[in-house]
Amino acid sequence: MQTAGRALRMEAAEAAPPAGAGGWGKWVRLNVGGTVFLTTRQTLCREQKSFLSRLCRGEELQSDRDETGAYLIDRDPTYFGPILNFLRHGKLVLDKDMAEEGVLEEAEFYNIGPLIRIIKDRMEEKDYTVTQVPPKHVYRVLQCQEEELTQMVSTMSDGWRFEQLVNIGSSYNYGSEDQAEFLCVVSKELYSSPHGLSSESSRKTKLLQTRGARM
Repeated sequence: MQTAGRALRMEAAEAAPPAGAGGWGKWVRLNVGGTVFLTTRQTLCREQKSFLSRLCRGEELQSDRDETGAYLIDRDPTYFGPILNFLRHGKLVLDKDMAEEGVLEEAEFYNIGPLIRIIKDRMEEKDYTVTQVPPKHVYRVLQCQEEELTQMVSTMSDGWRFEQLVNIGSSYNYGSEDQAEFLCVVSKELYSSPHGLSSESSRKTKLLQTRGARM
């Protein structure tokens, strides 16, 4: 009986997966695209809804094992390191040459919600920074008569300002008085954006251009 009992225990021990090879111990081995990663079950279970958490909890997921017992995952190992580190300490750390798009693709595959949001926020912030370019100075030269200067001043809004006023002499007689004629130089700073100028800025620019052409 004792001999038979020892034999049964030995068979059970051989059938049980080893603790360090993707089994049910503390440590779990993952074979991601041919690269082996070793981590703890606690780390993989940090995001309860993720693929990795379901895998290490033994849910019905289609994942074979290699000859060492490591879970086989057919994904790019290049981007798995940052994902595993995020599960370890909750921070996204990337090498300068690593594409955020690649890490995002893998984070979406593994269904790690907080990491997906962090990467998307980073990418949006980077896109916004790229679109911020130094302002352009736009100048307009408008021709007007002396009596129209007041009206011209009321048109100067939305960032337009006077740069120079040049008296080019009298243009015609109005009653008994000569009406002086001026060249009015105005300028404005325009900031580029993905959508171009705002509709209000464009409208007032066209207004000034129209006035200059008419005068």
